[in-house]
Amino acid sequence: MRYISTRGGMPPKHFSEILLSGLSPDGGLAIPEDYPQITAVELAAWRDLSYQSLAFEILSRFIDDIPADDLRTIIARTYTPEIFASHEITPLKTLEPGLHILGLSNGPTLAFKDIAMQLLGNLFEYTLEKTGDELNILGATSGDTGSSAEYAMRGKHGIRVFMLSPLGKMSRFQTAQMFSLQDKNIFNIAVRGVFDDCQDMVKAVSNDHEFKHAHRIGTVNSINWARIVAQIVYYFKGYFAATQSNNEQVSFAVPSGNFGNICAGHVARMMGLPIKHLILATNENDVLDEFFRTGVYRPRTTKETKHTSSPSMDISKASNFERFIFDLTGRDAARVAQLWQAVDQGNPFDLSTTSLFEKIRCYGFISGTSNHAARIATIRETYQKYNLLIDTHTADGLKVGLAHREAGVPLICMETAQATKFAESIVEAIGHEPERPAGLENLEELPQRFVVKDVDTQAIKTYIDEQCKST
Repeated sequence: MRYISTRGGMPPKHFSEILLSGLSPDGGLAIPEDYPQITAVELAAWRDLSYQSLAFEILSRFIDDIPADDLRTIIARTYTPEIFASHEITPLKTLEPGLHILGLSNGPTLAFKDIAMQLLGNLFEYTLEKTGDELNILGATSGDTGSSAEYAMRGKHGIRVFMLSPLGKMSRFQTAQMFSLQDKNIFNIAVRGVFDDCQDMVKAVSNDHEFKHAHRIGTVNSINWARIVAQIVYYFKGYFAATQSNNEQVSFAVPSGNFGNICAGHVARMMGLPIKHLILATNENDVLDEFFRTGVYRPRTTKETKHTSSPSMDISKASNFERFIFDLTGRDAARVAQLWQAVDQGNPFDLSTTSLFEKIRCYGFISGTSNHAARIATIRETYQKYNLLIDTHTADGLKVGLAHREAGVPLICMETAQATKFAESIVEAIGHEPERPAGLENLEELPQRFVVKDVDTQAIKTYIDEQCKST
């Protein structure tokens, strides 16, 4: 298995070579030369595997430069009931026949991103131990990526984490999860802007190849392919849990901001998993829904980006979307580079009058959008009808998923986080606060450690340089 860039400017590389690097040298994203194809015989053999065994079968097809025994050990150390509070790791919750929620938020930060981030932390540590190098992780978060990354990397030898987040734009719980960490290798940077400003600065630093090389900059954002490949596993696991045989199709409803989670579903479908539809759900920041409805990809400006009650999806430029467009164009790297040249200059692109727009339906995507009133109503109705409390992002996914539900096709809605992370909205929906997991009762009252910066890439680079010299 070798990896190339969506923009065509990177020679094929092994998994371990792209693991630590983030963006490709040409500004594109790493993607496999070909997706491994899963046969009917293999799919049948995988149906009753444990999560750990299934993860090895899938990951080993994308990672062939880590010895099999070492990869098994890394997986076994990552996916434990102690870390994920369940032997199933991602248990399926059945609301009624044919309607399910895949439980993805049992990790240490109560968000689905723990599933990939815990693996990433162990892969980073394994690779750095082999080379003796250090790594400075630079990331941006709109809510959950930051805490998942920091909890996965805290205290790990040879790793520092610099995490940018939009000042005042996350829930109090999300903010406290990150800023209360006192580990010396964790650096929280609150940016006077929105998530897209943070993400743009991460990309700008990554595109400064001299600085990136000198400071060993890597990334944990979902532009890192290892994040995507880890998430592919639970699409297979969810499919097996919701079906009786491999002759059935299912549809997945996926809350989507940066297109990472649903990109993993796209790859799973390309590998041969019987997915009928990938139902993409956005909040009021509906850039992706607009594209799948109209063929126009129009990233919003900072001023146009809305602050919502599902803040982890307050994103107007979806990084992983480039991977899907690469596949949609027939892997035409020159075309992708041309399209993203426009995007990087703040301009839209329009595929509505091209044959590519017609091709989208071949990939199973449909979409819809939600808003505050709809998500509050969905939380309330789900609690009253099924005695299950869901968070605001999961509510967006369930609302849009139900709008596209088809008779005879099981619908699996992807859980994003536990409701306790968004207590204000939960109170609005059901009249009382969600129950806090043990040990997190007074999280917001803990001392917080962070710095505040303007939207200024040079200031971020200066801060990284100062901390690397002093720690």
